Amino acid sequence: MADMGAFRVAVTAWAAGGPGGPAHEVAARVPVRTAVLLEGPSDSAAVDALAARHGRDLAAEGVCVLPMGGAMSVGRFASLLGPSGLGLRLTGLCDEREQGYYVRALERADAAPGGLFVCAADLEDELIRALGVTRVKELVEAEGDLRPLRTFLRQPAQQDRTAQQQLRRFFGTKKGRKIHYGRVLVEALDPARTPAPLAGLFAAL
Repeated sequence: MADMGAFRVAVTAWAAGGPGGPAHEVAARVPVRTAVLLEGPSDSAAVDALAARHGRDLAAEGVCVLPMGGAMSVGRFASLLGPSGLGLRLTGLCDEREQGYYVRALERADAAPGGLFVCAADLEDELIRALGVTRVKELVEAEGDLRPLRTFLRQPAQQDRTAQQQLRRFFGTKKGRKIHYGRVLVEALDPARTPAPLAGLFAAL
C-alpha cells in the first residue's frame, strides 16, 4: 500500500526533527492502527518476508512496519506514535541488550510493554539457530556467497568463535547483506520453527 509507505517516510522525517504536519495528514487518510518499531532494515526485511509467507498484507491491515535506524531512536518514535502522540498501538522486536531502551520508551509514552518481543542476541542469531548452521551454509552457497564466507572464516578473529557466531558476523560484513539474508533465512524457515520472538510478534498483530 503506497500510502503506508508515505506514512513511514513522513514519520521518519518527523522523528529526525522535521515537521509533524505531513505525518498527521497521511495518518488522517491511511487506516493505520499499529506501528511495529524495529531497529533496522534487516529486521524489517525479515518481518516483510514472514508476512508474505503467511499471505498477510500488513499495510492493508493497518500495520506500519517501521525501521527506526537504531534502537536509540525508540524513545522519539514511541512518543510521536503512541498514546501521547498519534494514538497508535505500539509493538516491536528488539535485541536483548536493547530491551531496556524499549521498555523505558514505551513506559514514557504510556504504551503497554506487552507488545515487545525480545531476541537473545539479535534476529539473525534467532534465525540461524532455528535453521541450523548446516542449512544456513547451504543457503549462503545458493546465494553465491560461499567464497566470501570461506575467506571470512580464515580470518584469525573468527577462529575462537562458534559456527553460529561466525555466520552472524559474516552477515554484517557487507552493506546490504544483513537485509538480504533477513529475507532469505525467513523464506527458508519451516513455519513450525519460526523463532519465538518473531512468532510472538505476528501473533500479536
